[in-house]
Amino acid sequence: MTVQLSIPKDVKAHVAIIGGSGLYQADIIEDAKEVKVYTPYGEPSDNITIGYIKGVSVAFLPRHGKGHRFPPHMVNYRANIWALKSIGAKYVISVSAVGSLNENMKPGDFVIPNQFIDMTKLRKYTFFDGPITVHVSMADPFCDDLSKKIFESSKSLNYRSHLGGTYICIEGPRFSTRAESRVWKEVFKADIIGMTLVPEINLACEAQMCYSTLAMVTDYDVWAEKPVTAAEVEKVMTQNIEGARKILYDVVPKLKEGPDENHCSCCKALEHAIQ
Repeated sequence: MTVQLSIPKDVKAHVAIIGGSGLYQADIIEDAKEVKVYTPYGEPSDNITIGYIKGVSVAFLPRHGKGHRFPPHMVNYRANIWALKSIGAKYVISVSAVGSLNENMKPGDFVIPNQFIDMTKLRKYTFFDGPITVHVSMADPFCDDLSKKIFESSKSLNYRSHLGGTYICIEGPRFSTRAESRVWKEVFKADIIGMTLVPEINLACEAQMCYSTLAMVTDYDVWAEKPVTAAEVEKVMTQNIEGARKILYDVVPKLKEGPDENHCSCCKALEHAIQ
């Protein structure tokens, strides 16, 4: 695989895939090549792999870098989203490992959430630090059309999947205490928990990109008080990663036509947001 240090004018991608924990390689992409992208916000987590899935141009970026070099609180989310936007991506599919706060969302399941709660503290949440101020609406933060297509692909492949649910994003890199976990479940009524959704989703909204998450449940959070071994988590993760690859390979061709910008709120998120 060759690595190019700048983006040729003809290098474009229609769909961007951000790989989470365990998904560091773009082995479902054909005619793959790596490009190094420079941004006003520093370097992205890694080089971007660009190629095709069934004729649709795709970009792949491992969120944590190859080898998981960046913990969740140190990921350069602004650089990552800016880089993917700069090569023309209309869609962003985020793959993330999560814990479950809902007994019906079991280890090995996939969840395509439709809401989130932000409990992060120290991150860069916007591209607009002034003098322009932007207040984007996050009432419905995920792209409904993209989420439905991902769900349909997962069901067609016979994976146990859930369309809808609330993702609570914590700062990390530590996990929750038992008391916190019970609050997330019993008071906040969240369904899954992770550390990387925010500010990735906020920035994608500001970039007017259609964003959805394919969340892979690896275990129950500590509220359940069900002992989980590292071996069990690794086994579930391996199964989930293989399933995620198959879902991505199935859903990407369905995005060929692109979002309907007349009806998709993601594509015009800044229309009434700039002050």
